[in-house]
Amino acid sequence: MSVSPSVVTRFAPSPTGYLHIGGARTALFSYLYAKRHGGKYLLRIEDTDLERSSEDAVKAIFEGLDWLGLPSDVEPVFQTQRFDRYKEVIEQMLEAGTAYHCYCSKEELDAMRAAQMARKEKPRYDGRWRPEPGKILPERPEGVRPVVRFRNPQEGEVLVDDLIKGPISFQNTELDDLIIARGDGTPTYNFCVVVDDWDMGITHVIRGDDHVNNTPRQINILKALGAEPPAYAHVPMILGADGVKLSKRHGAVGVIEYRALGFLPEALLNYLVRLGWSHGDQELFSHAEMLEMFDITKVQKAPARFDMEKAIWVNHQYLKTADPLHVAPEFDWHLRRIGVDPAKGPALAVVIEQQRERCKTLVEMAEKSKFFFAELEGYNEKDAAKHLTADGAALLDELRARLEALPEWTALALHETVNGFAEGKGLGLGKVAQPIRVAIAGMAISPPIDQTLLLLGRERTLARLAAAVSYVRNKS
Repeated sequence: MSVSPSVVTRFAPSPTGYLHIGGARTALFSYLYAKRHGGKYLLRIEDTDLERSSEDAVKAIFEGLDWLGLPSDVEPVFQTQRFDRYKEVIEQMLEAGTAYHCYCSKEELDAMRAAQMARKEKPRYDGRWRPEPGKILPERPEGVRPVVRFRNPQEGEVLVDDLIKGPISFQNTELDDLIIARGDGTPTYNFCVVVDDWDMGITHVIRGDDHVNNTPRQINILKALGAEPPAYAHVPMILGADGVKLSKRHGAVGVIEYRALGFLPEALLNYLVRLGWSHGDQELFSHAEMLEMFDITKVQKAPARFDMEKAIWVNHQYLKTADPLHVAPEFDWHLRRIGVDPAKGPALAVVIEQQRERCKTLVEMAEKSKFFFAELEGYNEKDAAKHLTADGAALLDELRARLEALPEWTALALHETVNGFAEGKGLGLGKVAQPIRVAIAGMAISPPIDQTLLLLGRERTLARLAAAVSYVRNKS
């Protein structure tokens, strides 16, 4: 399990819910920092909360990280598979005197804290079972399974040179003796984290700033084990655009749901890297640029704000510039989600190239492109009322005959035919092209008309023009 490059980071989610945006950003920062320094990025599943952890959540974490392109460099570690190791270290600490058994019952602890609060003191364990030279411990009560507590130093301070927040100090007198194993023998969160970071050779811990208060306790346990503490970087939280805690109405959904919303993974990563970090005024970063430029020490101390409109803008920039062949698998996924068989139409890369200027997400692109692959289910009511009129039907009927007579179905031939037809009628191209669009696409929006006809193909085009003419005549 031990890893020894110069930099080793880890992402350590708890499988008690979906992989959210904040977690994905932490994973990205950990990945980029490790890769920039030629190190390793590891994944650890902190699943010791057996009641709240679930297989579905584990699956969602892996699915989200794989989609984003942030898989672990080595086999992921599951804490539930390491209970023997935790037990071994606890026994070593008991033997070394850096941990001890505490027999306080729940009732005793409740009474202890109530008395402290009545005296306006900070509620904390009073150390009554902590061994000291010359101290007489209470008699061990029958029927009480003891917890194991860490013997925290009672003097001095813990100094943390946080890579984001700067120097932070904690007085050891403010830290009581933490429980590291419950009465049933199961280890607690802070202890498992310490042993895992030690065994995995973690050199840099990048995590949310809600873990700041855990840091001095973890450092003290590491020092008690004779281990060198890693460097810490605590990333500020993400707020909504309105400055309040991120919620579902701001876009705080599972990462994989952003795929369902039509984001490209690279675009979401680009947006996430800019949440709290910047490189001048640059907004868009390639993968190589992120690896080259990202610096954890340049992450801002203030909370970042999530703006869905900005995220969609970033996604649109990627759709407009990415290699269509690269986008095609994601486009395929979206078409299938709306019941469309991508094999029953033109090449996806060609459709992407024609649609990407006007579509900000792949959801929008799939909806506006399904007419290429599936039969029309009807016409947009407003567009049909405007363009599928008696005059429009007459134009479509006459144009259909000209298109049917074309010896070759090429972009040039289609362009010349449609434009020549409009000129011959003394009409602007839009007066002809819009009825065609509604007839063949069901709506007045499509790529350039010659490209639309080319991609749709001769057979479907002629059939839909005929159907539109019949629709108008039957309606009247």
